[in-house]
Amino acid sequence: MSMKQGTVNFNNPISIQEALRLIVTNGSAKTYYFQGEPGIGKSSLHHMAREVYGDSEWDHIYLDWSLVDYGEIVMRAPDRDTKELELFISSLLKPKSKKKKLIMIDELDKGEPLMQKLGTRLMLDHVVGDYELPEGSITFATGNLSTDGVGKTILAHTSNRITTMNIRKPTVDEWLAWATNKGIAAEIRAFVKMTPSVMASYLDGATPEDNPHIFFPVQRNKQFCSPRSLALCNPDVINRDKLGLQLTHAALAGTIGLKSAELMSAVLALRDEIVTTDDVIADPDNVRLPEKQAALFFMMFNAVDVIKTQDELSKFMRFMNRVKSSEVQSVFFTMAMASKRLSPIAAKNAEIAKWLQAGNYVLLT
Repeated sequence: MSMKQGTVNFNNPISIQEALRLIVTNGSAKTYYFQGEPGIGKSSLHHMAREVYGDSEWDHIYLDWSLVDYGEIVMRAPDRDTKELELFISSLLKPKSKKKKLIMIDELDKGEPLMQKLGTRLMLDHVVGDYELPEGSITFATGNLSTDGVGKTILAHTSNRITTMNIRKPTVDEWLAWATNKGIAAEIRAFVKMTPSVMASYLDGATPEDNPHIFFPVQRNKQFCSPRSLALCNPDVINRDKLGLQLTHAALAGTIGLKSAELMSAVLALRDEIVTTDDVIADPDNVRLPEKQAALFFMMFNAVDVIKTQDELSKFMRFMNRVKSSEVQSVFFTMAMASKRLSPIAAKNAEIAKWLQAGNYVLLT
């Protein structure tokens, strides 16, 4: 019997969800070091792991190796009676607790050489000084790529004791699913959908001339679009009526850069084009259909946030069926199914079932 063999590319970076799977599956047996360019969500692994393990049996510990020094983790002080040096372990490690430890060392590459040596034994042996982590504890680390030009060099003997993996940026749809569940403004999500280049990477061959939005090591640009900085735009967008147009634009430019802020401001200016979800539900067959695609994207993302019942979803699907682009329709379906709140309703919706039966499922593959 012959079996067709697929091609495995060992250089492919992994997703943040795949990194979490490695931690959960093998984290107690070895230490993973996840590298990625700035702002892609590496630090969120700490919160994601906490959601998996909970707090009843685990102490969750976050250590920023760029901010702590040796004396904040372990220190020896003289004992006058024994004339010996007594070891003191930092409360950061919660040594008095008998719970297993889940320790994330963030910015491993930015730690001083002495801290890297301390981290090496912590990651390899689960030991700090003479304190041993409880059986089954997990350590993992994150940092930047060497090509980013923002960190230091990992010591060779440290690298040889850990498994180094590269984490990629999320795709547009991956970030939109996350942003929907985190309550990021519909306007920001519409901007990202309309401007997919904000999720591009210099590692994939993008150049500053072709893409003014993202991080480039050669430019050392301080304001740029990343999954993190796009989410940081949320308060300014939500409160733009209080801030005013000019102040909102300035705040956006200080977060994602001038070029990106100009495009996002154009999306924010679509207010007159947008039809509210309530108006769509009230008259899905006759309500005005916006001409601009950006306005449609905003309406779809907003609908995913506010629709509560099967009836409301069915009526919004009737409105979506009036949209000429089946690709645009598929965006609404994808986001509805990615929403933790709306997906249970969408999975049983008759209008969505009809849309899929009409052959639109091919757009999702």
